[in-house]
Amino acid sequence: MNETFFWHPFAQMGQVKDNQLVIARGEDVWVWDDQGNRYLDATASLWYSNVGHGRASIREAVSRQMGELEAYSTFGDFSNRPALDLTRRLSELAPMPDARIFLTSGGGDSIDTAAKLARRYWHEKGHDERHHLIGRVHGYHGTHGFGTSLAGIPPNRESLGSLVEDVSIVDYADPGALRVEIDRIGAENVAAFFLEPVIGAGGVHPPPVGYVEEVAAICEETGVLLVVDSVICAFGRLGTWFGIERWPGVMPDMITFAKGVTSGYLPLGGVVVSDEVAAPFWDPDAGPFRHGATYAGHPTCCAAAIENIRILADEGLLSRGQDLEGDLFEQMNRAADLDATGEVRGGIGLMAALEIRADILDADPGAPVKLAMSMRKRGVLARPIGRGVAVSPPLTVEVSHLELIGDALVESVEELI
Repeated sequence: MNETFFWHPFAQMGQVKDNQLVIARGEDVWVWDDQGNRYLDATASLWYSNVGHGRASIREAVSRQMGELEAYSTFGDFSNRPALDLTRRLSELAPMPDARIFLTSGGGDSIDTAAKLARRYWHEKGHDERHHLIGRVHGYHGTHGFGTSLAGIPPNRESLGSLVEDVSIVDYADPGALRVEIDRIGAENVAAFFLEPVIGAGGVHPPPVGYVEEVAAICEETGVLLVVDSVICAFGRLGTWFGIERWPGVMPDMITFAKGVTSGYLPLGGVVVSDEVAAPFWDPDAGPFRHGATYAGHPTCCAAAIENIRILADEGLLSRGQDLEGDLFEQMNRAADLDATGEVRGGIGLMAALEIRADILDADPGAPVKLAMSMRKRGVLARPIGRGVAVSPPLTVEVSHLELIGDALVESVEELI
């Protein structure tokens, strides 16, 4: 293959430039490369192909919309019917009553929107001092300025210099760490805490029992806004619309979303904003929130999302993230006692990870990539992340497909020793 001109995200281009896997087509849980080789898409591409590949009805919805109005700005008072219909539907599905929906182009956009909105909300309430933001170790919130600063993944910030000021990171599993940090800064200075229901790209870390409820209670007690990052966890990945419903009684102030809202058929994201947080901006005398993406409310992307949401509801796919979580975890745990395994994580939602033993990683930092490549040779696409590999298949997956994941994982882990 000739050297590429395409600069891949998160890639060592010196190794990738003449050694790419070119995906040519997809159908349901399967994808094929340009050489005709078939692979089980055990990562739903990048956590997002929730309804599977090749959905004709989404393609048709997109085609119809492009035949009427392909795109138009929604700045100021401009709107379009798909954007209006989608936001109404999302508000109906959201756990917060009468929620407003701010649309974006993707997950990173959504995080930056929520972070700015949190700070601006406190300004509107007369508390400019409340601008500090708190994230978690292992948390991933995209690669925009706010998201990179909030993420608990230090390599993503290396050599970038100063990004967003007044941001700190706390332990991902100890709710007491959040309380200590709020006390250190002063609750009167903290704007928001960012929480992934299940940490995804940082290694698939489900929260300990009681963690989500306790940090939510701390936020409520101290007046800190709770921003739930459900870019990965929403639209069925955890078996509910926004993931956070798995913890009844927890009521976020904002929820960021993207990925599964269109199952990746077109880029779209957004922020679900509680009525209380939205209120100062919706007052007739309020000025504008000076923020927005060029393609916010893109009618063709919204049409894809509307049809995708219909599929999730009508085909009973929404609950499968919870229905199959035990089966996936069981298959991943087949490798738990192998010599090269450090830990297997999962059990909440259709997502799981295997971490390689520490001494193997110390001797060979490239072991996660080698493990993923070994699984690829066996016809299963897994994602190397951090200290191991992660899987998050489409919601259309069957138990037989999960068994293929387990087979490939076990055989590939055994090859590491």
